[in-house]
Amino acid sequence: MKAISKFIKWFLILLLVLNAAILITGNTYLYKGLQNTYFKGRSGPSPTEYAIFENREIKAGKEIAWPLSKNYNKLTLSPESRQELEHYKALSFLVIKNDSLLYEEYWNEGGTASITNSFSMAKTFVSILTGIAIYEKKIKSVDQPVGDFLPEFTTGNNAKLTVRHLLTMSSGINFDEDYVNPFAYPAKAYYGSDIRKLTMNYKLNEEPGKVFKYLSGNTELLCFVLEKATGMNISEYASEKLWKPLGASKSAYWSLDHKGGVEKAYCCFNSNARDFARLGSLYMHHGNWYGQQIVPESYVQESIIPAPILDEDNKPNKRYGYSWWLLNYKGMDMYYARGILGQYIVAIPDNNLLLVRLGYKRSNEKIDDHPKDLYSYIDAALDLNNKNEKH
Repeated sequence: MKAISKFIKWFLILLLVLNAAILITGNTYLYKGLQNTYFKGRSGPSPTEYAIFENREIKAGKEIAWPLSKNYNKLTLSPESRQELEHYKALSFLVIKNDSLLYEEYWNEGGTASITNSFSMAKTFVSILTGIAIYEKKIKSVDQPVGDFLPEFTTGNNAKLTVRHLLTMSSGINFDEDYVNPFAYPAKAYYGSDIRKLTMNYKLNEEPGKVFKYLSGNTELLCFVLEKATGMNISEYASEKLWKPLGASKSAYWSLDHKGGVEKAYCCFNSNARDFARLGSLYMHHGNWYGQQIVPESYVQESIIPAPILDEDNKPNKRYGYSWWLLNYKGMDMYYARGILGQYIVAIPDNNLLLVRLGYKRSNEKIDDHPKDLYSYIDAALDLNNKNEKH
């Protein structure tokens, strides 16, 4: 009993010291972080926790329903594919062939109307909105200086920064992209309450346009550019220029840093698998949706080829365009959006095939900087495609 009392005493002292350190350093976002991770028995965010944040609605209009393939849900996943999906705690797996739903399955809270976080797939969505703003001449081109919109980037080396550099993750800004360190940009941006101030605290310390460094702050800056260029917050812009024209089935929600605040644009676009799929399908149709050109075809094509920059190992970039990940697998060029917990929208143009996978986990192992589990989902979609052709 004496030992237990001593433990409790020192535990309480530790809590008091920790609390004092948080208050002194001003890192009060850690309260929200701890409350929604370790105090809930996990070490990171959940794809279904959007309600813990303030959110702005991306309003949907009249739904354009997905046509169903003649073999819709008549085909079966291989045991290996099912095992992989369930091992990484999938919520949704959806395959579209020739613009029709071929296969969809949901687990746990997943469903046709369930709302889950896109995480970093949102970076790709912001790129799409940038293309639309260029189409509307609100942004002159990808080479327009960021300083035309944000006064902090009008002098010195900052004046060299362009929209292209933000899209291609080659800004040269010293954002600390660390998903383990609770004091790095991702944690502060996710749980904090002033993302604009946070983002502007970082400095450009390398020549922009040279080296690929994946940094969430780049996309947040692009959000600020879009706000200035369009005169709208990006949720309003996404609703009017993307979500309504695409015939989304449900309103989506973009998480904010505080009530009435700024969208966490680098992540935190919350929707469902069927509506996420529309974004991939839009690009497979070169930016055209049922006869309406939403994104310039030239911008779409530039988005899905490697940006002419170097990887950090000094080799030519082969894996990233305008915020789309690029992959050549089984002799086929593919492009995809991805999120940290295994959120994927994958376009396979050679087969006119599209897949969406949402879930709780992804593999920590990578092959050529692509998460290992991604390949298994592509294999599953290709296998279903082969069965469909034989059926």
